[in-house]
Amino acid sequence: MRPTVLSAFSGEIVCWQKSHGRNSLPWQNTRDPYLVWLSEIMLQQTQVSTVLDYFARFVQRFPTVSALAAASQDEVLALWSGLGYYSRARNLHHCAQVVMALHAGQFPGSAEQLQSLPGIGRSTAAAIASFCFGERVAILDGNVKRVLARVLGYGADLAQSANERALWDQATALLPDQDLPDTMPRYTQGLMDLGSTICTLRQPKCLLCPVQTLCRGLAAGDPVSLPVKTRKLKRSAQALSLLWAQQPDGSVWLEKRPVPGIWGGLYCLPVFESDDALKDKLPSPLHARLVPLPRFVHVLTHKDLHLSPWIAGFRAGQAMPKALQPGLGGGAWFGPAAWPALGLPAPIRKLLAQDRSA
Repeated sequence: MRPTVLSAFSGEIVCWQKSHGRNSLPWQNTRDPYLVWLSEIMLQQTQVSTVLDYFARFVQRFPTVSALAAASQDEVLALWSGLGYYSRARNLHHCAQVVMALHAGQFPGSAEQLQSLPGIGRSTAAAIASFCFGERVAILDGNVKRVLARVLGYGADLAQSANERALWDQATALLPDQDLPDTMPRYTQGLMDLGSTICTLRQPKCLLCPVQTLCRGLAAGDPVSLPVKTRKLKRSAQALSLLWAQQPDGSVWLEKRPVPGIWGGLYCLPVFESDDALKDKLPSPLHARLVPLPRFVHVLTHKDLHLSPWIAGFRAGQAMPKALQPGLGGGAWFGPAAWPALGLPAPIRKLLAQDRSA
């Protein structure tokens, strides 16, 4: 792009953001790195509409990085339950502890230093540094890749790391270079807003775009063809059987899942690879009390989980047989009053909320 176009691009984005961008989200209008960091982690792979309620609950419970660092991982996972990608929550907790231990409770003031913290990658670090410190540094999340690839007419395959690095360089060249404390937050938010609301994956609203006259993708007549990324994750399916062991007082046996792995670190019903595997480990006296519940599908980003729950009635005080504890161990009987405070996978929380007399 010509130098005049580079200058025009950042100026148009900043102007558009002021009048048409999102300016009232709960993590905006602040230079507090804790709030910005928390929002950026939650927004990874997750829509703003979903994050809003989680963010509010999280900040109410953990208003500062020190409060988050002092919490147990179970408390953190409980508030994260249903938001998915649970490694984000584990890294979030670990990061807070590192900030307290190594940085006296203060987030580092540059993108380069922020990248040294657990769970903070290059784009997230740049977003925090831009919003909070006005640093001239480029973000490149999925939405921004799409905006820049279309505006620049960048057709190289982003599945190749060299091509993505080249786009980083071009993203840096487009950055504002004046009044950075004001323009960098506006510009960074403007790119995010543009990708989320105007320059969408399908059916972009090109007539409403503030940089339509600069967009090479639009000029070529096919902006939707950009960006190019050939390597795609194939969807898969997995069948799992769940043992819902319940005592007369409503207590259910829950145990922690191993890390790494699906639902790692969360409390869960015992999980088996199949119904036969569950039944094979079930002591004979319990067979008569085993009742199948309706199967259901839980959809993850790249996998469909076909879940087959079975409920088994245990007598009061009856111990859980070791053979039925395939997880990490450390399981226990938890009554319904305890479930809200536990980190539970979304499908397990939904299942437990059903009528248990079924």
